[in-house]
This record gives sequence, structure tokens and C-alpha cells, in this order.
Amino acid sequence: MPSSDAIQQGGSDTALAPDRRRISRAHIAGTILLLIIGQLPLGDLVPGKGLLTQVAQEAIFWILTGLVLAYVRFIEQRPLSSIGLKRPTWKSLGFGVIGALGMVAGAAFIYLVMFPALGLSANEAGLRVVQATPLWFQLMVLVRAPVFEEIFYRGFAIERLTEITGMRWLAALISLAAFTLAHLSYWGWTSLIAVAFQGAVLTILYLFRRDLGTNMIAHLISDAVAFFLA
Repeated sequence: MPSSDAIQQGGSDTALAPDRRRISRAHIAGTILLLIIGQLPLGDLVPGKGLLTQVAQEAIFWILTGLVLAYVRFIEQRPLSSIGLKRPTWKSLGFGVIGALGMVAGAAFIYLVMFPALGLSANEAGLRVVQATPLWFQLMVLVRAPVFEEIFYRGFAIERLTEITGMRWLAALISLAAFTLAHLSYWGWTSLIAVAFQGAVLTILYLFRRDLGTNMIAHLISDAVAFFLA
């Protein structure tokens, strides 16, 4: 007969985390399918260049975010804390600010020191397109990017790939590569250096804290600096 402590621990992440040896093919297939969908050029599903088109493109990412959360809660029947989504604390804010400062400092070095030394130039076309939109739309993008990308590439990808592969470092590398390449069509090859750096900091931050609140705060501040000071 299980002890009362064991019963009380039944709702913990550890108790709900599946044994890698018992992961079903359906679980693996569902995880891989969502990861593949996230790598598709979703914005191209709505052709055009007008503001309404851009709003529709943003809506697709919110829909995918909802699908990931619904998959975790209703298909896997696990808490959102199993992908690092939990109530933020003051530590979330503190570590988020520290992470953001690191990313901003690193990006400044890449763009102001490394690129000139290597004779490279940043592709700012995508950024200028967003900056030309109304402020409310810029804020929409500014919020959507940290929410979607941290839930998808850090929380869901790292946690579920760890369960499938049994190697957290490999899951982290795969998610970092996916995050970086997902920005290729928007930012171009050169800017992927900065994107990879940002992704590396956010990946390390997640592995250290396992708190998506921390990651979202760091991501939001870093992107805000790029949006409004670039």
C-alpha cells in the first residue's frame, strides 16, 4: 500500500514525467509533429504584405501556442509546469533581467565590434518592416515572440526531446538549432550569429532555472531594446 507521502507526491512533475522506456509511439509522433509544424514557414500561409496580413500571420503563431498548451494539458494530460510554465516569482524577474543584460551586451559586441571587424552587415529589413507598423502591432509582435518561442523552443522542445532521447544536452542543442534556423527567412544568414547567441543564452537560462517566466522576461527585454533602440 503506498504511503501518504507517495500519494501527495502524485501531482508532482516527477511523478507525472513518463519513463523514457515507456514513452508511447503516439507520444513521440505527437511531439515530433508539433516540432515540425513549428519549423514550417507559418507566416507564408497568409500571403500579402498589408497590415491585416501581418495580423493574420501573428494570429497563426498564437494558435500554434494554444495547440501546444492544449496538447500538454489534454492529450498528454500533464500540468503546464512539465514544460516549465509556472507562476513567476521575484527570482523570475531578477534572473530575467540578468539574462536580458547579457543578451543585450552580447548583441552590442556582435553588431558593433564583430561585424565591422569581419566586414559583415546586419540584415535589418525585417526589423524595419515591423518598425513601420503601428505601435500596437509592434507591441503585439514584441509579446508574441517571447511567449511562443519560449514555450515552443525552450519548454516544450527541451523537455519532450529530453524524454525521447534521454540526453538533456542533446535536446538543448536540437532546440537551439531549430530556434536559430527558424529565424533564417526573416533575418538572413548573417544575423543568425546574433540569433544563435540569444538562443544560447536563453537555453542556458532555461536549463539553469527551468522557469519559462524567467525566459520570457529576458527575451522580452532583449527584443524591446532591439525594437525601440535600433
